[in-house]
This record gives sequence, C-alpha cells and structure tokens, in this order.
Amino acid sequence: MDEDDSDGAPPARAQVLVAGGGPCGLMLANELGRRGVTVAVVDEKPGTAVNPQANATQARTMEHYRRLGFADEVRALGLPSDYPTDVGYFTRYAGHELARFALPAARDAKAARQDGYVSAPEPPHRISQKFVEPVLRRHAAALPGISLHYGWRLANFTQDAHGVRGEVERVSDGRRAVIAADYLMGADGARSPVRHALDIRHQGEARAVRHLMGGRMYAVYLRAPDFYAVTGMAKAWMHVTFNHDRRAFMMAVDGKGEFAFHTQLRPGEDENEIDDARAVALFQAAVGAPVAAEVITRAPWNAGYSLVAERFGQGRVFLGGDAAHLFTPAGGLGYNTAVEDAVNLGWKLAAVLKGRAAPALLESYEAERRPLAQRNTAYAKGFADGLGLLEAPPELEDDTPQGEAARAAAGRYFDTHARKEFDIPGVTFGGRYDGSPAIVADGTAAPPDAANLYVPTACPGGRAPHLWLDDGASLYDRFGFEWTLMRMGTAPADGMISAARARGLDLTVLDVLEARPLYEADLALIRPDQIVAWRGDAEDADVWAQILDGRPPTAGAAAQPA
Repeated sequence: MDEDDSDGAPPARAQVLVAGGGPCGLMLANELGRRGVTVAVVDEKPGTAVNPQANATQARTMEHYRRLGFADEVRALGLPSDYPTDVGYFTRYAGHELARFALPAARDAKAARQDGYVSAPEPPHRISQKFVEPVLRRHAAALPGISLHYGWRLANFTQDAHGVRGEVERVSDGRRAVIAADYLMGADGARSPVRHALDIRHQGEARAVRHLMGGRMYAVYLRAPDFYAVTGMAKAWMHVTFNHDRRAFMMAVDGKGEFAFHTQLRPGEDENEIDDARAVALFQAAVGAPVAAEVITRAPWNAGYSLVAERFGQGRVFLGGDAAHLFTPAGGLGYNTAVEDAVNLGWKLAAVLKGRAAPALLESYEAERRPLAQRNTAYAKGFADGLGLLEAPPELEDDTPQGEAARAAAGRYFDTHARKEFDIPGVTFGGRYDGSPAIVADGTAAPPDAANLYVPTACPGGRAPHLWLDDGASLYDRFGFEWTLMRMGTAPADGMISAARARGLDLTVLDVLEARPLYEADLALIRPDQIVAWRGDAEDADVWAQILDGRPPTAGAAAQPA
C-alpha cells in the first residue's frame, strides 16, 4: 500500500485493529504483517511525528529493527555518521562546561563489535522519533494486508466473545466507517480513549516536582545554525544546563542546527503567555548569549510521570505504549519500551489467529510486559531524580574561588550521573519475563537486575545471549524469524522438532556447538522475540503445549539444565 492511500476508507474487516500510528502501533503492524495477519491502523494525526519526541533508540530496539531488516536504514538517518553523541553538562551553554560523557559517533559505534562490554549485533543509535516513524510506516505499508489510515480516529468500540467492532471517524469531515476485527490494540497515547473506555486506571506517581523534568515543562523545536559558533563548545548530542535560573536539556536533532530544547517552567511563568519571541528568550537564557534561533514548533508538557496501567487489556482489547505506561523522559525508556510491547504481542497474536496457539497465550502479554513497564518506569524515575532534585549552589556561576569549587563539585557529580543514566546495558538487555506462563523455568536463578551491568545468561525468561560466531556472523542473524531450536551438544531433538511441525510452527533448527559454554545446555528454544523460552540437556516435546497452550507439564517432562 502506498502512503498516499491513507486517506481512503478503512477496510470493513481486519484481523487486528490498531488505534494509534506511533512507534508501538506501527511496529505491531510490521510484526503482524510479516506473519500474514491483516491489520488496520487508524491515527487521528495527519501523518507520522513532526516533532522530535523520543531521541534515543536503544541497542535492543535496534536488534528488533535488524530482525525486521531495516536497522541500517534507521542508522543512516538522524545525526550525521561522524557526529559525536556526547552528553554535556553546562552552567549555561555559553558558560562553563561542567562535565562531558564522551560517546562515539554512529560510524564508530557501528564499527565496534562491543566484545568485552556487551556482545550485541547492533549498538544504540541517537535518532529522533520523527525520522524513525516514517521508516516504520513505509515498511508496514509495503506489507500485504496492512492498511494505514492517518487522519482517522477510533470513535468507539464494542467487543464480545467473537471479536471487536470498531467505529472509526475521519477527522476532516466526520465520515464514519465500521471495522470488524478479532482483536484491538490501543496504542493511542497517554490519554488513550481505549484505556478510558475499558475503565483502566494508571497507577504510580504523577507529576513529581523537580528542578528539571518534574512538573510544567516547555518544549521548543528550533533551528539555531550558529549555536556552536556562538557558544564555542564542542558538539554533543545531549546538552544539559545546571544553574539556579534556567534549567534545561536539549538534543541535537539533525546535526545541522536543529535542536529539541526543553526547559522547566518556574513558578509564575504562564505557558499561555509564551509566544515565539518568548520561546526564543527562554532558549537564549539557557545559552547565556543572544544566539539567533527560529522556532519550528513549541508546546507545553508535563514531566514527572511514573505510571503503569493497572491492567494491559481486557478481553480482546490490549494496551501498549503510552496508553499502558507513562515515563519521565530520562534514559530514553518510553519509546523503547513501547516498541518491545509490540514485539511481544505481535508473535502471540499471530500464533493464536493462525490456530497454532491457544488464546491463553495472550494472557502472557500482561504477565510479561506489565512488570517490565514497572521496572523501566522506576529506572527512569531514578535517573530523573538524580538530575532534577540536585540543587544548584547560588555561587555556581560566579568567577570566584567559591564558584570554581562549586563547579568542580558539580562536574564530579555529573560525571557519575551521566554514567548511571547513559551507560545502562542492564536496563537495555537485562529485562526478564520470569514467572510468565510462556516461559519454562529450569530452576536456575538469573543474575541480579542492575541498571549499569548486564550479565549474559541463558536462564529461561531473558534475552538470548548474543555472540559473534567463528565465521564472523552474528548469532542473531542465524535465528529464524519465528522459533529457533539451538542444538549445542549430542542430545537428540527429533521429538521437539516433530511436535513443532505437527503444530504448523516455523522452526529453525540451528546447530551451533560454539554456543554451548554460553548457553550451558545441549538444547535451547528461542522465541520469535529472541527470548530464551526453555533449555535443557534432554529434549522435551511437551514444551510447546506448556508455552503455547498454557498447559502444565506432564509427569517427568521437566527441563533438565546442565
């Protein structure tokens, strides 16, 4: 389907109806479309994101883009390949530099294989959401059975034991249509009409008050091509101010002079009185110099959220992305968590719709993703607290010995904080689905969850440990798109393979003896989302029924870890 077709009437029937055409909804369309499931996506916006919004794609998200075949396309967008992705802390941008956490440019990050740190086929990428969404949209639109309709909204819906009936409305003229679907995904944002219709509440902390990233914020997407010439600073991706007057953070968007500037509004500052001239003045106050700037867009927003929906769906309706969890934008976790929501739900919906799994499999979506959302919102809150609760000494900007001492102390603090917030392999790779009905535990314990440390483990429930094979290939590139059975020893697996074939499952059998020390078993079963579902030294054909149908194991069928 061509993007220009999005104004056409939605189909009368789709297997899955998706409300919301952001990263979560578009990723779900890609996951389902690749599996031959028909999908209708509606979004009241006229198109994909115009504002920068999220600005960091974690390595785990890039792994999923690689799995779908467009990681290189995403990596070619955003900042130029030689643009540094440093995080800098300043009194003001034209003032004193307090600390800088040096990070490689995209070109250098891609070239490094990360051995000795975290083995991963893809490093993270600093890219604005406004560049990512068109890629997701274009690839979804190219899939048969995928229907994208921007400028349409879900007006209401009903569900029963047999399906969902969604009434959609074209925003421009009120034209209405009805879509019959088997399932509905509400990926319709923080205010989610789908969530409200289900009477599902958010739980957690709302609007924490901080000096930065707490309470009322103001976003200005602007163009300032002379910024670095005026400030004299070395280029960076993230720029943070720390003073008692104008707290702000700002991301480089295109590396050519476009920036996403966000400042904390102080008591008495009325967001309704901010026009373009005032928005530029806010920016210039953070710079500390009269650098010329052109406002592209601007808007108020509220920070300080750490909220997770009490349920991730009801019946045939599911929630994902901001509809299911709201983050303070620290650590870049909101968008990345939303993408993994779609990855998790996508293969499960397809398996049920194709009759290869019982509907009970869908219960594992909430069982897996809700604890992960609680984990990730807690991490984001901690990062925001570490930055936003810090008091700026009044003498910080003074050219005095006391000011110099205050700046040195602040620099030491930010050097430590930057590593805590931006060097987070444990957050990126260490999320787990322990206790899920779609995981067969083997009695082993996973390493402790730590933000800044990732310990690879094949303990069922976590990301499959990655390694570079002897021939230089990524292990992940040898995985099948659906299920993969790794054979790393002499244990036979004919029963498991036959049982998979009898179900009609697409199973890739991968002989990879060199992975045995890392996986610590002769056999390991990898889910379509690259999660270890089971491992053992003897095959167990019963695992398919346990994972896909929610059946308890039969007597004597427990996995046998090494």
